[in-house]
Amino acid sequence: MKAISCIDRVRATGARLLMMATCVAGLVGAPAQAKADSTWPAAGKTIRIVVPFPAGSGSDSLARLLAAKVTEQTGASVIIDNKPGAGTMIGAQEVARAKPDGYTLLYTIVVTHTQNPHLYKKLSYDPFKDFTPILQAVRSATVLVANKDAPFDTTEQMVAYAKANPGKLNYASYSPGSTSHLNGEILKMRTGTDIVHIPYKGTADASLALLAGDVQIYFDGTSTAVQNAKAGKVKVLGPASDKRLAVMPEVPTLQEQGIEGLNIVGWQGLFGPGGVPPETAERIATVFRNALNTPQVTEAIVSQGNEVSGVGPKEYADIVRRDYDRWGEVIRGANLSLD
Repeated sequence: MKAISCIDRVRATGARLLMMATCVAGLVGAPAQAKADSTWPAAGKTIRIVVPFPAGSGSDSLARLLAAKVTEQTGASVIIDNKPGAGTMIGAQEVARAKPDGYTLLYTIVVTHTQNPHLYKKLSYDPFKDFTPILQAVRSATVLVANKDAPFDTTEQMVAYAKANPGKLNYASYSPGSTSHLNGEILKMRTGTDIVHIPYKGTADASLALLAGDVQIYFDGTSTAVQNAKAGKVKVLGPASDKRLAVMPEVPTLQEQGIEGLNIVGWQGLFGPGGVPPETAERIATVFRNALNTPQVTEAIVSQGNEVSGVGPKEYADIVRRDYDRWGEVIRGANLSLD
């Protein structure tokens, strides 16, 4: 019996030692992981930001400015990799397939994750499973503007004209399925008007068409709308935003003017591939938020009539999901498909 008792004690002691070793290993491993996350970006690692727009575009310019500030603050090499085309899908697909280590990121706009999934039946990425929201950098809005010679001066007059002249009023967009297009569809649905959509290849062409009088109205970017209004080239009818814009506080939003649904705010932001660890995502957000809040970057954003955001992964994920649902409702209601 004594021999059996000794063996049992040895076995029990061995089990306790194994448990202690396991606990010690866990304690040693935890600080090492925390240290790895807190030191992102690691020395010698290059951060690649994929921008699904051509070099020189508005989003590209801001991404480059942020990259420069991250380099200044961390010493890390940050490169911008332009992958334009297919409504941001080419660049998005590349990041979706990247390793989720925080060194391949996507800087894009609202269309990638909230509009494309409803516009294309065959999408090369899943907007939620294949991406990790990191940081919403910018909140933006479009402004409904009219040609300076249009036979109306206010939103109310425009709606009345459209109802009295069905099919005679045209609105521009910078591409099918774009925010400028979808806002036009919301306008039609909410006001019960028959307004004809005229798509163009890019914002420059759409703006030129409005100024030339080829179309009568257009949901333009804030910066261009303000610039053209000050020059007397367009009439401002109202911003499609959830609140009045700081650059034109005297102009009521379209919602204030009685048109519901035109208060979906656009944005630009940073995503990683799906599966980026939460600690790493928070660390990346902190680094880029510091860059975002520098005077030079803030001034560049505000000067374009936009708003600095800076919300991190959890809140950004909620924003993406909410906007996905809202744009889905609009796109289904308009029976739009780009496949």
